[in-house]
Amino acid sequence: MNNVRSHIMVCGGTGCIASKSDELIDNLNNELKKQGYEKEIDVVKTGCFGFCGQGPIIKIHPDNVFYVQVKPEDAEEIIAEHVIKGRVVDRLLFNEPITDEKVSEHSRMNFYKKQYRIALRNCGLINPEDIFEYIAFQGYEALGTAVTSMSPSDVIKVIKDSNLRGRGGGGFPTGLKFELAAKNEADQKYIICNADEGDPGAFMDRSILEGDPHSVLEAMAIAGYGIGATEGIIYIRAEYPLAIHRLEIALEQAYENGLLGDNIFGSGFSFKIRVKLGAGAFVCGEETALIHSVEGSRGEPTKKPPYPAASGLNGKPTCVNNVETFANIPAILLKGSEWFNSIGTEKSKGTKVFALAGRVNNVGLVEVPMGTTLREIIYDIGGGILDGKAFKAVQTGGPSGGVITVEDLDTPIDYESLKDIGSMMGSGGMIVMDETDCMVNIAKFYLDFTQDESCGKCTPCRIGTKRMYEILDRICEGDGVPEDLVKLKELGGMIKGSSLCGLGQTAPNPVLSTMHFFMNEYEAHINDKKCLTGTCKALAKFSINEKCIGCTACVRVCPVDCISGKVKEMHVIDQDACIACGACYDACKFDAVVKP
Repeated sequence: MNNVRSHIMVCGGTGCIASKSDELIDNLNNELKKQGYEKEIDVVKTGCFGFCGQGPIIKIHPDNVFYVQVKPEDAEEIIAEHVIKGRVVDRLLFNEPITDEKVSEHSRMNFYKKQYRIALRNCGLINPEDIFEYIAFQGYEALGTAVTSMSPSDVIKVIKDSNLRGRGGGGFPTGLKFELAAKNEADQKYIICNADEGDPGAFMDRSILEGDPHSVLEAMAIAGYGIGATEGIIYIRAEYPLAIHRLEIALEQAYENGLLGDNIFGSGFSFKIRVKLGAGAFVCGEETALIHSVEGSRGEPTKKPPYPAASGLNGKPTCVNNVETFANIPAILLKGSEWFNSIGTEKSKGTKVFALAGRVNNVGLVEVPMGTTLREIIYDIGGGILDGKAFKAVQTGGPSGGVITVEDLDTPIDYESLKDIGSMMGSGGMIVMDETDCMVNIAKFYLDFTQDESCGKCTPCRIGTKRMYEILDRICEGDGVPEDLVKLKELGGMIKGSSLCGLGQTAPNPVLSTMHFFMNEYEAHINDKKCLTGTCKALAKFSINEKCIGCTACVRVCPVDCISGKVKEMHVIDQDACIACGACYDACKFDAVVKP
């Protein structure tokens, strides 16, 4: 008989493991054993809770108490106070940044209030390395229903009627992709899960695979049944070791329990899945480049048509979808297409997972219904801008997207609305920037990434992005000329219009959008040789104003001795010797050192 009366759920995602959650788990188990409670209290390693900036995280059931930023040495107090005495450890509760209120239940936290979890439904709730915990939450029920009581066309109809669109960025209707592949006759068909996820700041797919790998395996099998495929491949970058480890465990368990392999549920349907490791090339997020990499060739895109649904892996009909797309499928089959259609907007149904990062108080994974506004995500869920700074812009769509300014913060998030304001959904990266961020430098960062990740197959992308980066670098170093602005626009237009694949066609977007909204910063860099935020060190000019009381704090930290002045007298910075390191700015307690 199971005598467990309480569960201590500990985040076991990559971020929390890096912050010693494994050591925390060991300490909790040791303390429980020491106090004689090891048979009554179960410590469970889960997937990501989503609140990544507050990890490691603990949630205690059935008390529904949520602890944040828990250290291994806190284990003794948690067991002694909470488990034994029933007292909540107040110092480990989350403190709302706006109201300054301690909150014990995660459902009352602003970070979670407006979220609706479908793709992330089991992350933080189950042990991802135990198939029976997944089964306990209706796991593999959708697959069983599909292969025993539905025809392949019935399965495709449910997905098609749900209006689920691809969550990898393009937004192509998933059911239509399945239908096209099903109609193409072939002796072999394939389902490929794109888990390459290479956008800077994006970690949605990785977290799903780490926290709920069986949902993806189940969905791939359902898709295979629908289109007539018997083999699935998960293409995942080798940089995701924990996700790979849990996938391998999940695959082994699924085969052992007859949920993958031959004659699944006695239906006569067979489906096998294998893992293919990628080298971490951003271009392999594009489906034809990914397929070439799976085949053992160089990861380069090819012109479409033919589309993979007609001729993909090994020339056979192939469906490629990303992790988040697959994670929605079991829930849709269980709850129906009408349920999924009831969530979201007219043309964008369901939810979307975003990796909210940058200058916000609450960093983490956010899953919200389509149609939620950017303002709600940044201010209600994200808790506003760090240190009370002013919001400047948010970049959606990663290196392929564009910046969105305060004027468009009330834009509902869906595929069409974001496109209308010059950005895009992308896979779900969302980087928030404040008044201290230089938009020229931001554009340079993204171009540095895309030109480095270009596969080199087509000239516009290979050479054009390199030239754009060189111009941006020159501007940030103070060597820009007015003609550079014309060149950037011309190059951007040519690259967008003539590149072979989506990487090149969207690579200029960060530059063109920042030029559109923040041309004054580009002009200041070129005409005034000045970075308005002080980010670009070659152009940063720190100065000391009349607030200086001569405390000498800045003098003591200056690495190049460029600050002069007597005690209790106003100091001066030698601009020729200053290296713009910012040490004086950080050291001053009187706001006397100012950036440009």
